[in-house]
Amino acid sequence: MAHSNHYDTLEVSPAASQAEVKQAYRRLAKRFHPDSNQKILNHDRIAAINAAYEILGDPQQRRHYDRQLEYSTHQRYGVGVDSKIYDEVRQDRQTRTAAAQAEYQRRKTGRSVDEQLQLWLSRVYQPINRLISQIVNPLQDQIDELAADPFDDELLEDFQAYLDECRTDLQQAQRLFRSMPNPSNVAGVAAHLYYCLNQIGDGIDDLERFTSSYDDHYLHTGQELFRIAKGLRREAQAAIRELY
Repeated sequence: MAHSNHYDTLEVSPAASQAEVKQAYRRLAKRFHPDSNQKILNHDRIAAINAAYEILGDPQQRRHYDRQLEYSTHQRYGVGVDSKIYDEVRQDRQTRTAAAQAEYQRRKTGRSVDEQLQLWLSRVYQPINRLISQIVNPLQDQIDELAADPFDDELLEDFQAYLDECRTDLQQAQRLFRSMPNPSNVAGVAAHLYYCLNQIGDGIDDLERFTSSYDDHYLHTGQELFRIAKGLRREAQAAIRELY
């Protein structure tokens, strides 16, 4: 069976919410997973489903894909949409430029080095450190609970709830990280935190892919990314201790 686009592959409307897209992917992934049903095993279909969710499951990639679909549709019927697409791109660029200028102005704020350091430690580093602990520390217990039966919907929903909390904590940590510039003498600490948060974000993405595809590869990759994040946090902590 041929599918004209990713929405057809996942059997959802282009107007479907992200939750509906994810629900459709989980349903199809479970249906065609080799461990679930050998009778309808179809490797090409599984690959197409995974490829579709790789795009539609990510809001940013989905928006870009939607613009491509819109452009293709209008081209097919001879209607121009170039100006609309270009306007969106130009607006995105202007938004990013304004944000960069605002960040530059914040970095010009004059404070003594000691005052900046204490403010950054209390308002950025310490709360981020607590949020990281809330994310990475419970992972092993959560996986142990899920291991009882990864296909059990209730256990999977509990694991997904944990990941949702992780996502919320990560977004808060990222906002805190951007809330004020780091003093120059803790640039290394800030770099460790930045990469730590990136690893956590990638780890959450892979763990969420596991809840949809039941592919152990994503589970193991998510665990490894969290392990790397823990190491980066320890390096940040060690660098802070060297200041005193």
